[in-house]
Amino acid sequence: MWQEYFRPETLAEALKMLSSGNGEARVIAGGTDLMLDLKKGSKKAKYLVDIRGIAGINVIEERGDKIFLGAGVTHTQAATSWLIREKATALAEAAALVGSLQIRNIGTIAGNIINAQPAADTAVALVALEAQAEIALADGSRQVMKVEDLYAGPGKSKIDSTSSIVSGIYIPLRPNCRSNFQRIARRRSLALPVINVAVVLGYENSSITSCSFAAGPVGPQPMRLREVENFLIGKTLSDSIIEEAGNMAADITQPRSSVLRGGREYRQHLIKVLINSFLRKYIQDRYKT
Repeated sequence: MWQEYFRPETLAEALKMLSSGNGEARVIAGGTDLMLDLKKGSKKAKYLVDIRGIAGINVIEERGDKIFLGAGVTHTQAATSWLIREKATALAEAAALVGSLQIRNIGTIAGNIINAQPAADTAVALVALEAQAEIALADGSRQVMKVEDLYAGPGKSKIDSTSSIVSGIYIPLRPNCRSNFQRIARRRSLALPVINVAVVLGYENSSITSCSFAAGPVGPQPMRLREVENFLIGKTLSDSIIEEAGNMAADITQPRSSVLRGGREYRQHLIKVLINSFLRKYIQDRYKT
């Protein structure tokens, strides 16, 4: 287990502490996953660098044509933020379903990404929203990567928490678009979902102008359903189009059969159900307005 605990006041100070740790220091924010991993021995650290005291770490705000979330933003903050609820609805809906109330109050959106689980609800939403992570490196430089490009495999992130820090997340604002998130999970359970899907859809003059879909866990990371996106662009939603989109989504995803989550065919069917449900609801909402 860890031996020393540090609480820097600036990002530069935190990066210096990581560098001084020579690979044995690790970033902690919420710690809902890290502390369990340290206890199990799946991760090791002599020094923990708590970034929650850094100014602005919990900010949620518009910056130009993007929404910015600081590295310390919790699931509860994202779920209750009026800005996220209005302009990145899928993330607010996903964050509201993570774990228990206690976990949502302390666990962070950035930590959910770094933990790199294919079924992580907020990660699936962020992939559909085409979010990017800003990564601060020990040499003072910054690197920006798409959230969907941060995965090295199930539970393996390309972000090295012993030498770099996710300083924030950017979500591009997409005019005339709406987003939603849905999941199916076991009743009365805090386990990861059986299937989850996030959808972003833009509509103009009765035609779909832009869309992005992400699903999990159907592969080693949250999966973009680009074939479905390409199929829908330029089309007007109808029963036949919705049916074909759902069938296509089921065909291209590759969930494995699981004792806990159900068989492959069942989970592919659930993906179709969720996508059809969203698209039909979108038609209904447009008709109401």
